[in-house]
Parts: sequence; structure tokens; C-alpha cells
Amino acid sequence: MSILQIELSELEKAIKHSDKLASNVSSSNVAWHIDHSLKVIHNVSMVIIASDPSKYKWKFNKWRFIIFIKGSFPRGKVKAPKHVRPPEIIKLEDLKSQLKEVHKNLTDIEKLPSKSHFEHPIFGQLHLKKTIRFLELHTTHHIKIINDILKAL
Repeated sequence: MSILQIELSELEKAIKHSDKLASNVSSSNVAWHIDHSLKVIHNVSMVIIASDPSKYKWKFNKWRFIIFIKGSFPRGKVKAPKHVRPPEIIKLEDLKSQLKEVHKNLTDIEKLPSKSHFEHPIFGQLHLKKTIRFLELHTTHHIKIINDILKAL
């Protein structure tokens, strides 16, 4: 089982705590973090699946180097782009539906050529392995916030 699949299991277990909020940890509740994480995985998967591997070009990126070596994102430094922000009202059925879709996405991206890629606004072009690493780091970041919310209650 991949790290992302393990993380998806953790997000799925957290659904029962969807309405929990600890404003001293995050201004968003657990459902927001789950929904956002799933939207990021889904959207990035769609982009990398549609990418043209022949157009991948490696380029050094200082922020990618630092964050990927460190293995974590700093909290509160970057605002989620609109297309991966959850709706005002998050339905449990929608979270479960997104989870199923993301499981399928992961199966699909595992079969892609190594130079399939995703363009991140800060980290630049990420080939398949780095894209998966980004998704792992991003999902871990939100799982830590979820866990901190639950501890604070």
C-alpha cells in the first residue's frame, strides 16, 4: 500500500469528525481539510494524466528543493487556490464520493510514464515521482492539522 493510500485511509477515518473545529489550530473545520486534500489529489491527478511526457523539462527550483528535503509545508503561508477550496457547505456524501474518485485516480497515475508532469505554481514542473511526493507532503500537512484539531478539543 502506498503512502497516499494510507493517507486516504486516515482522511476516511476523519470523516466522522467532519464538524469538529478548533479555531486556535485552524479557522477551518475537519471537513474543510478533508475536502481540500481530496480536491488537490483529484485535480493534480487529472492534470498529470492529461500531460504530455515529451514536454517535461527539469529545472532547479529552490523552494521545491527546500520543502521536499524538509519533508513538510509551513502552516499558514500559502492560501489554497480557488479551484481546490471546498464549498461553504460540505456534505458527507460528497466526501465519500470524492474518496472513491481519488482511489481510482491513484490507480490511474501509477501506470503513467515517469515524465508525466504537473505544473505547481510555487514548485514548478514536477515529474510523476515528484508529483506523488508533493501529494504525500500536502496530504500529510492537512492530516497533521486534522489531528491537531482533534487533540485541541
